Amino acid sequence: MDLLPARWLTTWAALNLTPPTGLCEQLLRAWDEPQRHYHTRQHLSECLTLFDTLRAHAEQPADIELALWFHDAIYDVQAHDNEARSAHWATEALTAGGVDAARCQRVHDLIMATCHTALPASQDQALLVDIDLAILGAPAARFAEYTRQIGAEYAWVPPQVYAVKRRAVLQGFLDREPIYTTPAVAQRLEQQARDNLAKAISSL
Repeated sequence: MDLLPARWLTTWAALNLTPPTGLCEQLLRAWDEPQRHYHTRQHLSECLTLFDTLRAHAEQPADIELALWFHDAIYDVQAHDNEARSAHWATEALTAGGVDAARCQRVHDLIMATCHTALPASQDQALLVDIDLAILGAPAARFAEYTRQIGAEYAWVPPQVYAVKRRAVLQGFLDREPIYTTPAVAQRLEQQARDNLAKAISSL
């Protein structure tokens, strides 16, 4: 995770731009906020690492990389507009850094795709969403850790209420056909994700 600041510079160097002073530190402080247990630097690092293996499937890889940095930059566990606020921050910060308006809009739309409320509208949106949901297809031990981390983020919810709502969320993912729409991701993770989700639902 200590490699993230260097990765940030590499991301901007690919655009032939210099990132705004202090922006990386602001982002990492956001990812380190105390209310987070899953939506942390660990999640960001896992997303970037997986993206490195899938970069060839991206139409605009720089857009996806920027979107990954910002996609959970705002995370209030009791709010319903985290993606919109994260997308707004990205647009403002990238514009200030000299990123062109078309790319800023694409990054904004990529982040909004992680609301998981509609089908992705582009190949890159599909890839980003699949990367964001890759944890569902993680090895059993990592998925169990993820389950505990999400539970910790929602510790303020009464246990019986949490169980009902969490079961609904997981069932929603399991009902997708397929869960992952990028063939390369589906080939790797689809079956493991279905196994993980089925077990998690049965345990609630």
